[in-house]
Amino acid sequence: MNTDELVQRRVAAYYWRDDINCATTSLKILSEKFGVELSDQVIDAAVGMHGAGEYGAQCGLVEGALMFLGILGRRQHISDEAIIQACKAYAEQFEKRFRSLSCAVLRPQGFDPKNPPHLCEAFTREAVAFTIAFMISRLNAGMHGRAADRKVNR
Repeated sequence: MNTDELVQRRVAAYYWRDDINCATTSLKILSEKFGVELSDQVIDAAVGMHGAGEYGAQCGLVEGALMFLGILGRRQHISDEAIIQACKAYAEQFEKRFRSLSCAVLRPQGFDPKNPPHLCEAFTREAVAFTIAFMISRLNAGMHGRAADRKVNR
C-alpha cells in the first residue's frame, strides 16, 4: 500500500472506528510506516495532546510528530542534539507550510460540541503525509550519518 493510501485508510479508521485523537493517530501511522512498535505508555501519553486537551494550544499533529522524531531518533542511535535539530526543522517547516503550530489557528472553530466529529480529518491526512515526507527526507539526507551524531545522551 502506498503512503497516501495508508494515511487515508488509517486516519479514517482511527478517527471513525477507534475515535482517537490526532496526536495518537499520527503516532500510530508513523509507527506503522517506519516499522517502530510503540509501547502502551507512549499511546497513553498522547491521550490529551489534541490541542492540549482541546484548549487550542500546540496542534496534536505536531506533538505526535515531535514525539515520534525522538522515538525514531533514539532507535537509530542519533544524538540528542541531532534529534533536537530535526524537531526544530520540523516545526519550522510545518509552520511555513500550514501557517501555524497552534490548534487555535489551524482549527479556528475550536472544539465546540456543535461541530461535527473529527473536523480535522482532511487536515490530518495532509499533515501526516507532510510529516512522513519530512522524516523520509531527513533520513535520506543522512541525519544520522556522522559518527558524532550517533552518540545517545541520556
